[in-house]
Amino acid sequence: MDAQALVLLAEIVEAGNLSLAARRLKMSRANVSYHLAQLEKSMGQALLRRTTRRLEPTELGYRLYEHGCAIREELMAARESVASLGSSLHGQVRLSLPTGFGSLVMSDWLIAFKRQYPDIVLNLLFENRVDNLLRDEVDIAVRVMSEPPQQLVAVELSEVRYSACASLEFARQHGMPQAPDDLRRYPIITSDVIGRDLRLSAYQEALRHEVVLHPTLSTENFEFIRSAIMAGLGVGVVPDYLIEHEVAAGRAVTSLNDWRLSVFGTRMYLLRMPGRYQTLAVRTLIDELVARAREWSRARQPWRTAAAP
Repeated sequence: MDAQALVLLAEIVEAGNLSLAARRLKMSRANVSYHLAQLEKSMGQALLRRTTRRLEPTELGYRLYEHGCAIREELMAARESVASLGSSLHGQVRLSLPTGFGSLVMSDWLIAFKRQYPDIVLNLLFENRVDNLLRDEVDIAVRVMSEPPQQLVAVELSEVRYSACASLEFARQHGMPQAPDDLRRYPIITSDVIGRDLRLSAYQEALRHEVVLHPTLSTENFEFIRSAIMAGLGVGVVPDYLIEHEVAAGRAVTSLNDWRLSVFGTRMYLLRMPGRYQTLAVRTLIDELVARAREWSRARQPWRTAAAP
């Protein structure tokens, strides 16, 4: 049995189709198809089956896929050991970050990491999609959600708290919601909900209340969301880190402080694919992000204030 063919099988399974596998391997599609056919011929049965969306391994195909992953990891570890002799830590890491927390909080962490490890190449994607998180050969993804996908390895980084907030001037003119249902009477500003209703869950001790809202302004650009809130365009339903400095300075106020609000989830997770080889650069960045996030979480203190009358 050809070990390289097993590595090729692993790449096909993870890519989900021959064309993407060929691009990743820098081979022609015909060449990939030929080697797959030869492996299946030597096994005497099909190793992959086509579904409506992608190629899926058969039972035997999955067993061989696991062996292919193990061989690939050993090869990558050997190459990394040779390449790292007498040199500083280097490599490439592809990291997917949420648009808000990634740009407003994690940017400083990543800049400090890059200064410490200048030979590590960081490829950053700022996006909020939850489906197929680790597509496009992403090594690590950070996401806010209620529960992490079962098929991924997840490390919890921090709790995420949401606030109902507005500029001080807006609160003086229009008042602020005093109960979750009151939010229906206000123009709502929040992150992008992609053409669907915003379902806000509000928790108070054992009580859970759900409110369906229709935002009048939504976007993935959190800097713009903050500007819109401070311009008095409505009540923001946003993570509290977005508005905390304005609240501390007295330029913005919050309400519903006795409720724990949840929109897209209340936990932040670092996610990675199980069984995928982690280079030393990837492992180092994971350790750094986990330590930074937990330190950030511990340092946060309650800061929210009641809305002005």
